[in-house]
Amino acid sequence: MDFSQTEEQQMLQESVQQFVRKSYDFDTRNSIVATAEGYSAEFWKLFAELGWLTVPFSEADGGFGDSAVDLTVMMDEFGKALVVEPYLATVVLGGGIIAALADEKTKGELLPQIMSGDLQLSLASAEHGGRYNPLNVATTAKAEGDSIVLDGVKTAVLNGSNASYIIVTARESGDVSASDGISVFLVPTDSAGVSIQGFTTIDGRSSSEVKLEAVSVDASARLGLPGKAAEALVLVNEKATLACAAEALGALESMLHKTVEYSKTRKQFGTSIGTFQALQHRMADMFIQCQLARSIVIRAAMKIDSSESTVEKAKAVSAAKSRIGYAIKAVGQEAIQIHGGIAMTEELDVGHLFRRVTALDIMFGDADYHTERYASL
Repeated sequence: MDFSQTEEQQMLQESVQQFVRKSYDFDTRNSIVATAEGYSAEFWKLFAELGWLTVPFSEADGGFGDSAVDLTVMMDEFGKALVVEPYLATVVLGGGIIAALADEKTKGELLPQIMSGDLQLSLASAEHGGRYNPLNVATTAKAEGDSIVLDGVKTAVLNGSNASYIIVTARESGDVSASDGISVFLVPTDSAGVSIQGFTTIDGRSSSEVKLEAVSVDASARLGLPGKAAEALVLVNEKATLACAAEALGALESMLHKTVEYSKTRKQFGTSIGTFQALQHRMADMFIQCQLARSIVIRAAMKIDSSESTVEKAKAVSAAKSRIGYAIKAVGQEAIQIHGGIAMTEELDVGHLFRRVTALDIMFGDADYHTERYASL
């Protein structure tokens, strides 16, 4: 496989790097996290102006091309800088579901708003007991005349507190684990019966638990055919999983770089600790883990962009997420240990990077889950 970047991908990468260098230092990021929204509306509009919000959408929908490789290039750079804006929630998850399931009229109304930065979305699919399976849906959708009544509880809903619409997965037929019978509904967050309880995750991001109690929506709120949303959900979930892996990769490489730099300045016994052979070996191992992870993430992105079967794409994504999970443990722990106690302070970014990769390891399935999934495919 040819892992080299195209000219467009290099330009995309450089645009993110320039933005981070000029406007998104660690202190700025922390001040954004401390706000009630947890992201910068000003920077979000800038993302739109730079064209970043168009990357996961096809040219037919007005996007940049819907390339998984392009997406990994962006998420990699976001991970290095600990970017907190809700790109995954609004663009990859919410926008991905709309692009996959909505009719042309709905897409024509919503996708331009997403790409212009005027619309915030959230996908409410995870449930208690679902264990990373997007098709494990207990939330019900029952027809009552021309309306659909939704009842259920969704957990770990990214960007739920900021979204104008929550995209809810609900079951119209079948048992809890059946792939058939699942539908997706576009629900305004101010609808009667919608309760959103926001909370901050370990890495400082915004998430929510959403309760739906007799929430009535028009049948036109359903995206796609009744009970036929499973295939689109799985596809969007694969892309989101890959995006998480790419973001974690960027964060791990940032941790490696910062650990090497720290080892050159931190002194023990009158000399920098970077001269100690034992630590050099450990940092070399960190580098190897990052390179192994990078190769398999790029391979997974290329698989998604290919014409191979759904099973082969799923295997590639699970292999990448599994490998990233093991790299997170190896690289993350070494970075903390080599830095010592200072790594656990709020003032140093290494601790924040470690918390972020820990959260990314869990999102959409940890290493153990994806190892088992790969073996079962």
